[in-house]
Amino acid sequence: MPCHITALTDDLIPPHHHGSALMQPISSVFLLILTCVGGLNLLPAQAQSVPSDRTTQSDSTHGAAPRWFKGNLHTHTLWSDGDDFPDMIADWYRQQGYNFLALSDHNVLSQGMKWMPLKTIEKRAGSEALPKYLARFGEDWVQTRGSAEAGDLEVRLMPLEEVRALVEVAGEFLMFPSEEITDKHAHINATNILEVIQPQGGETVREMIHNNLRAVDEQAKRTGRMIVPHLNHPNLGDKGISAEDLAALIEDEFFEVWNGVEGDGDLGSDRRHSLEALWDITSTLRLSQYNAAPLYGLATDDSHHYHGKSNASPGRGWIMVRSRWLTPESILRAMTRGDFYASTGVELERVDFDATSGTLTLQIKPDGDAKFTTEFIGTPVDFDQSTKPRIDPKTGQAVQGTLDYSADVGKVFATVSGLTATYRMTGDELYVRATVTSDKPPTNPTTESPLKKAWTQPVGWQGKIR
Repeated sequence: MPCHITALTDDLIPPHHHGSALMQPISSVFLLILTCVGGLNLLPAQAQSVPSDRTTQSDSTHGAAPRWFKGNLHTHTLWSDGDDFPDMIADWYRQQGYNFLALSDHNVLSQGMKWMPLKTIEKRAGSEALPKYLARFGEDWVQTRGSAEAGDLEVRLMPLEEVRALVEVAGEFLMFPSEEITDKHAHINATNILEVIQPQGGETVREMIHNNLRAVDEQAKRTGRMIVPHLNHPNLGDKGISAEDLAALIEDEFFEVWNGVEGDGDLGSDRRHSLEALWDITSTLRLSQYNAAPLYGLATDDSHHYHGKSNASPGRGWIMVRSRWLTPESILRAMTRGDFYASTGVELERVDFDATSGTLTLQIKPDGDAKFTTEFIGTPVDFDQSTKPRIDPKTGQAVQGTLDYSADVGKVFATVSGLTATYRMTGDELYVRATVTSDKPPTNPTTESPLKKAWTQPVGWQGKIR
């Protein structure tokens, strides 16, 4: 009988890796308690009113079928280095059809009382930021003190709990508390975090990542809370993380295979692997050398700019998570199962893996007259393990931290055109994943994303580890 991913229940599927408190399944009783008391019923009375012709999430709980939920887990606001108010940003994502959002400001949780001088806001965002805020939510919501005439006007930045009360809708839109733990060259987002985590430091990038992941794990154990960390933009700057270091950090289960900031190294360079190549090398090394599961890949916005600047604007990258319910634990549990895909515009109606036959099947949603090409990518079990140093063409010297692998690693097993794409594993693959490319550009493209894409997670690897 086919192993249909959508038919698997939250409580019966094991997490991506075993032994980590972050990813251990939560009992149905505990999940019920979290759902009832975890702060989800924060809507004002007028927002909780549901028209009689609509079905709420609770109405269909007993017969809830899995569905795709769209979300972005990397977003910045005025609480750190973004240029808009958190409630304005959350409202934009909700109006654009997203189902969940994490506001992940640097080394801070949006909690407590924070006032920002209008001069500071305008220096970052321009003179239109406050008028747009007032026009959208009105003077009864927007809090100010001082006066423009005296030059001391300040605007209160709303904390997450108040933003949630404004925008969350049960079964439709959910917000996660999050932080981008920013530690020199290592940035890690912690989704569903409860308390801020200060950067833990380390002598190397690998040590920094390890120390910060350990701090996330400790908070998860101490609070009994499910927290999912992911590694951000591995190629950002000259001191990104190597595939070999990332492979060794098996406690890191998620990373960004695509990030919406212009020029952050998604496609690689003469000195660095592309993030897709990094994904395949890392996953291959984990399976072949560390007896560990491959990485799961996210696409994110990493949005900072909301007033016309294009360097880090929203709507560029997201994940589609298949879950029965739009609750924090259900979404995060689905992610740990790998029941999601990353996208910059390609939509998948179906992603099914039949474990019995080893068949991965994709059904792509039509997009006008767009044409789609699907590549099934992976690494053979008996792959050529040879490596050689990457040589910088400008200096003729070996690039520290970058080794080139054989063509077996991240090999294209098959290429399929059309709306339906199927690959049947032969048994000689360590894993297989799919990359789908449209011939149409994204709505908000960058030089690194000229065409819409989607990435599915690696499958077929479970029997390769003990």
